[in-house]
Amino acid sequence: MNRYIIGVLFLMGSFLSGQAQVNPVQWSFSAKKVGDKMYELHMTATIQKKWHLYSQTQPDDAIAIPTEFAFNKNPLLDFEGAVKEVGKMEIYKDKTLDVTAHQYSNSVKFVQTVKLKANAKTNVTGNVEYQTCDDEKCLPPKKVNFTIALK
Repeated sequence: MNRYIIGVLFLMGSFLSGQAQVNPVQWSFSAKKVGDKMYELHMTATIQKKWHLYSQTQPDDAIAIPTEFAFNKNPLLDFEGAVKEVGKMEIYKDKTLDVTAHQYSNSVKFVQTVKLKANAKTNVTGNVEYQTCDDEKCLPPKKVNFTIALK
C-alpha cells in the first residue's frame, strides 16, 4: 500500500513540476538611441507555436487579462506617450463563451519612448505582467522583471 501511495505522489509531483515549467513566452529587452537624449525601449515577446499573448487593450466583452507594463520611477527620465504594440494583432472570437480577445501569435514588440533629462547613464526598470493561452487552456498571469540600460 505504501508503495502505491509513494508511486502516486511521485507521478503527481512529476506532473506538477512539468506543468510549472510551461513557459510559452520568452522576453527580450533592449534600448535603441533614436535622437539626442531620446531612446526607444524594445520589449519583445517571442511566443511558442499554438500559444497567444494578449494585447494591452481588450474589447469590453473580453475575459482575457491584458498585457501590462509597469515602469519604476526614475528622476532622470520622461516617458513619452504610451507603450505601442508592433506586430500582427489577431481578433479572436470564442463562439462558445461569446467573447472576443485581441491577441498576438509568434511575436510582438512593445515600444516605449523615453527622454533623458540630462546626459547620464541610467537604467529603466520595471515589470511586465501578462497572460498566455492556447486553444485548450490559459496559464495564470505571470510577471517578469526587467532592467534596460541607457548609455
